[in-house]
Amino acid sequence: MNNKTQIAPSFFSVRQLSAVAITAFAYLGLSALLVGFKTDQVFLVVVFALCYFLTPITRKLILGFSIFIVYWIIFDYMKVVPNYRVNDVHIQSLYEAEKHLFGIRVDGVLLTPNEYWQHFHRSFLDVASGIFYLTWVPVPLGFAAYLFFKNKKEFLYFSLTFLLVNLIGFVIYYVYPAAPPWYVAEHGFTFIRDTPGNTAGLSRFDVFFNTGIFKSIYEKSSNVFAAMPSLHSSYPLIVFYYGLRNRLGAINILFATLMLGIWFSAVYTSHHYVLDVIAGILCAITGIRLFLLMATKNKFIIKILDNYRTVIS
Repeated sequence: MNNKTQIAPSFFSVRQLSAVAITAFAYLGLSALLVGFKTDQVFLVVVFALCYFLTPITRKLILGFSIFIVYWIIFDYMKVVPNYRVNDVHIQSLYEAEKHLFGIRVDGVLLTPNEYWQHFHRSFLDVASGIFYLTWVPVPLGFAAYLFFKNKKEFLYFSLTFLLVNLIGFVIYYVYPAAPPWYVAEHGFTFIRDTPGNTAGLSRFDVFFNTGIFKSIYEKSSNVFAAMPSLHSSYPLIVFYYGLRNRLGAINILFATLMLGIWFSAVYTSHHYVLDVIAGILCAITGIRLFLLMATKNKFIIKILDNYRTVIS
């Protein structure tokens, strides 16, 4: 009994309950004001609260994964000021550059790789591309969970690298707004603001399995003019790098396969140009190098990482 009375206050203290409640209501209120109320926001708050108060392990887990929650919130809040309100959207210039650098000539006509695959798509590639694209969320999160229980330092390195790469990508979105290949196929070179998301080539996966998986995903797109860089192409490279860094052996073959598959699928499904994929790769390399430099050379960052690791250990 005495032991319980000693543990309970520290785990369910009024201060902690108040902090979580205030943070939750502040987030929901701000979100409703900025982007409108959504059930996703309530779901996020409920999951955080449950994990925070369920057990000591789940508390540490959700505090560690708060890095990914920050990413999700920033991405969601990008709707407040779409990048096409900040700079002109690149449509024709990017299309022409893609065709000039990577064009494929078919019957005397020069096509972009996206246009080529629109003409010569195959069912097995439709299915494979859909499967590859479905892994971009669960694989990084699953890998992060593995690192969380195996090596807290590597977990923080991976998670914060993931966040940094996204922040770099978000900045580029505003500096260089860019339309995806499917936009050109649907609307030509005319800029149409508030264009809704489009499943593009991934619709063939939905049709093949008579499902609406990708339709539901792309209906929630924050901004269709954020094709450059392809962060979908960045994520598997981050996973692969940290897989190699942690010497995961044969599992890295799977990571490499998923990485190459996502790179191909991004172009095959007309969601990205080859140039977008290359930009995503460079974005990942830059983020990895920059974070490792800060984490090993900057004393302030090192101290923050040490304190954070103490909290989740």
